[in-house]
Amino acid sequence: MASRAAKRAYRYRFYPNPKQVENLAKTFGCVRYVYNRALAERHRVWAGEQRRISHAEIDKMLTTWKREPGTLWLAEPSKGPLQATLRHLQTAYVNFWQKRSDYPTFKKKGKTTDSATYFRNCFTFRDGRITLAKHDRPLDVVWSRPLPAGAVPSQVTVSRNSRGQYHVSILVEESISALPASVGRVGIDAGVTSLVTLSTGEKVPNPRHEQRDRERLAREQRALSRKAKGSANRAKARLKVARVHGRITDRRRDHLHKLSTRIIRENQTVVIEDLAVRNMVRNRSLARAISDASWSELRRMLEYKADWYGRTVIAVDRWYPSSKTCSSCGAQVEVLPLNVREWACRCGVVHDRDVNAARNILAVGLTVSACGDGVRPPRS
Repeated sequence: MASRAAKRAYRYRFYPNPKQVENLAKTFGCVRYVYNRALAERHRVWAGEQRRISHAEIDKMLTTWKREPGTLWLAEPSKGPLQATLRHLQTAYVNFWQKRSDYPTFKKKGKTTDSATYFRNCFTFRDGRITLAKHDRPLDVVWSRPLPAGAVPSQVTVSRNSRGQYHVSILVEESISALPASVGRVGIDAGVTSLVTLSTGEKVPNPRHEQRDRERLAREQRALSRKAKGSANRAKARLKVARVHGRITDRRRDHLHKLSTRIIRENQTVVIEDLAVRNMVRNRSLARAISDASWSELRRMLEYKADWYGRTVIAVDRWYPSSKTCSSCGAQVEVLPLNVREWACRCGVVHDRDVNAARNILAVGLTVSACGDGVRPPRS
């Protein structure tokens, strides 16, 4: 069975002691400051001189900032996270220049997730324990699953979310074995009532995680709005809102992981639509349901898991009329409103709208894949 070396991140919860909390808070603040100042500097030079600052120039500026009387505190945390945030900014600019993302924005305390990345020379991993630079004790990590045998971490990222939870993401290089070849091939039609409909006729219900907690979320948000800004009670209420959001996010991610893993294990070829989710959420009537379904995240999971395990994911053109085309005779109806869930073709076949679309997606995906035409490349 073929295998390939790949970098993979393992994420764990950890519980810092009071001194580690203080050190991490200083590190997160310095990382945020360096990122924002570097972004402002690059923006200033481009606006005034119409030139791009290189990563090497910004790295030299960081050394200068550490020596300025007003920012001597930048030398307190490890240098690794500060250099790493400059690399992240450079990556953000590259993605912007290549039209893969929007222009980089400033990080605001309380609005973005606090994180800091440590490279190999800024942490130690010994006897299954991680110690960060300028920390006197190892992190108290809850090892919910073991790291691969003999794995040597090349990078560690610690983060603190809005719920006050700390996580450590450990990047290792491991050999991932491809799954045994499968004869399964499936087309997937994404939806709101059913999260996905498979060409086999199976419909996976949409758990609607956000809708299930909507009343609780609204209650906590109303309580938050009544608290005075800057008060301790407002901070407590904000934490309650964050916990509801976090519960929704965790359940959604868990469900998508289980679904994507099952689809990849059972099928050699997976065909999906190249949906423009960013444009679709502009529909005020469906935006909340579409965001709750998280189709983009499902596609991302399918693509990287297929790459790991030797499967193929094909994305067909979003403009292909999969719902309006008969999967039996190929005839196409002119109009098919969203409220019509079943329709009869002139050939006499009665179609379930979603199952018919999934079968058409599979057929056109396999056809254009063989011909090499009309398939959108994976976004990754």
